[in-house]
Amino acid sequence: MKSLYNRFIRPLFFSRRLYIALVAITFMFVLSFWLPVLFDIARIAFWFLVLLVVLDYVVLFRIRGITVHRETPERFSNGDPNKVKLVMVNKYSFVVSATIIDEIPIQFQHRDFKLDIKLKPGEETEAQYILRPVKRGEYMFHDIHIFTRSPLQLVLHRITVDAKQAVKVFPSFITMRKYEIVAYTSNLAEAGTKRVRKLGSSLEFEQIKEYVRGDDIRTIHWKATARKGSLMVNTYTDERSQQIYCIIDKGRVMKMPFEGMSLLDYAINATLILSRVALIKQDKAGVITFSEEPGKILAAERKAGQMNAILEKLYSEDTKFLESDFEKLYILMRTRITQRSLVILFTNFESLSGLERQLTYIRSIATRHLVLVVFFENTELKELTESKVQNLEELYIRTIAEKFAHEKRLIVKELQKHGILTILTTPQRLTVDTVNKYLELKARQAI
Repeated sequence: MKSLYNRFIRPLFFSRRLYIALVAITFMFVLSFWLPVLFDIARIAFWFLVLLVVLDYVVLFRIRGITVHRETPERFSNGDPNKVKLVMVNKYSFVVSATIIDEIPIQFQHRDFKLDIKLKPGEETEAQYILRPVKRGEYMFHDIHIFTRSPLQLVLHRITVDAKQAVKVFPSFITMRKYEIVAYTSNLAEAGTKRVRKLGSSLEFEQIKEYVRGDDIRTIHWKATARKGSLMVNTYTDERSQQIYCIIDKGRVMKMPFEGMSLLDYAINATLILSRVALIKQDKAGVITFSEEPGKILAAERKAGQMNAILEKLYSEDTKFLESDFEKLYILMRTRITQRSLVILFTNFESLSGLERQLTYIRSIATRHLVLVVFFENTELKELTESKVQNLEELYIRTIAEKFAHEKRLIVKELQKHGILTILTTPQRLTVDTVNKYLELKARQAI
């Protein structure tokens, strides 16, 4: 009995068209008290409507007339548009209208999501929609509900498809692939990066070859020339296998949100892209994350699976609500990283006093490595400093905003005074500015 109810009664819904028809017939019955001739017309209309409803019900419920399944990427890219596809097939012998409700993950908070389609008999079609996650983690899709209507459109048949599916949201690998393509073609300017003139010459030896016109005579290898009996020269290539470490602060300062994403997510996306560009440039890429506890380190390597290792490491990282311990970071780096490396520290300082608490440890790291500190400009404060003042309260607000913006510039000067490289950037410009600086340092052989 329960199975019959779940199959024939529970999926039954009535359309707005049916309710309008019932209201019209009811109105005719009311008017028949004054115009008796309408009573017979209303009665005939009522039974005719009942007949049409039964006919519509039989037509819709005799088969499960529409099949649907969802196709999603194996993993979503955080902060990027991701396509989700619904594939539908009409098994009815007539044109059917359908409303599809896909139970998308709760993280998106789309409570009014639906798709309206019309299918011809036997037609297969696809519908796409875009989802943009702003947080890493596991997202769960649930059932798909299809409300079908025949050409009469008096009743609706709800078909529920069990489509539970878990999708992991990883750091922004879509943007990483864009940079990967242009990096392979040495055309990073298309991605917004600057061309940097290379200074000096590399000292990494590649091979000895015979002299040809145009070779630098200063590279002649005299011993090889004497043995060979003809001029031989040394050839050099760009320095490779330099260590690049991206250090990500997971403290409370990285919890601040911009456009739905936290500063930590922006830093992780930039780390992923920078690591990929570094590997393409034949450098070794590694990652360190830290908070109030000693950081976890992924050693800098240039092996085939390094990017997957970085992706898996950054997938589940989250911010903490305590202040990060830079002293423990320094101890970790002193014991685990013995070779001089380019260290890119993603963090945030809102005040000069906040920097002063950590400056001692950053300077200690800078004695052994080339340190680049990357922190964020508060775009909302910038808008306040540029806004027009209408009253005294707005003047106070603007003055305070200008004070905080000025402190950001003082932080940059304080770091540069101690020989520490600095990038003050907006979250939107983070990736481009960081890759630009890496390419500049590499071209100048500063690493």
